[in-house]
Amino acid sequence: MTDNPGKRVVIQYFDKVATITMNHPDNRNALNYNMVSDLINAFNEVKGRDSVRAVVLTGAGSAFSAGADLKALEALSSATFDENLQDSSRLAELFETIYRFPKVVIARINGHAIAGGTGLAAVCDFAIASEEAKMGFTEVRIGFVPAIVMVFVTRKLREADSRDLMLRGHLIQAAEAADMGLINMAVSADALDDTVSELALEIATMTSSQSIERTKRLLAEIQSMSISDGLKVAARENAEARATEDCLAGITAFLAKKTPPWQN
Repeated sequence: MTDNPGKRVVIQYFDKVATITMNHPDNRNALNYNMVSDLINAFNEVKGRDSVRAVVLTGAGSAFSAGADLKALEALSSATFDENLQDSSRLAELFETIYRFPKVVIARINGHAIAGGTGLAAVCDFAIASEEAKMGFTEVRIGFVPAIVMVFVTRKLREADSRDLMLRGHLIQAAEAADMGLINMAVSADALDDTVSELALEIATMTSSQSIERTKRLLAEIQSMSISDGLKVAARENAEARATEDCLAGITAFLAKKTPPWQN
């Protein structure tokens, strides 16, 4: 287990699950260059561990993440365009890292997730929030633009819901976020840990890591393809998957009425 309370981002390992915690509660886990860089480094560390089968992303303290660090943005107001582009590109890199991560990522939304904080939740494969949490994209209320999160959120939501959230800039309760498909579910604060743990354990013990990686890659890529191109890529993926170690082991186990090796 890696657990250093003095770090901005803490990683804990337990039973095939890695928990990545944004650990700056005094700043409501706001996203500045350093926090974003530490998160990217944390995901890269976890990516290299074959023993990890699922990842939980959460925040320390009462908030999941307050989004952009406004003090840091204010300081960047005197920066050059290239300096600002470097900063924003780093955030884009984080979102894409999580979205394309080869292992399942579950957002444990323990408190408010605002603007980029909601974006963090949206790029995870699953997002489970405490009922008390509020979410939304408040950028337009401070003269900003929800540009980077828009790339991913518009893949998840109906256009009407995307426009409602991003053009009004209002906050919604977790239950409403679940109803529109922004997150998977809202549960009581008392049930949050058990719900997240049960899902992470299910993924870590019941699914093939090779299949998860291939399925996530296809999910990310196929949406932008035409039906014809998508079917060509899917047919090739289907054919390649049949020869993988996990597929062969899974079919053999099924026919023998045994459990596949990743469940042992």
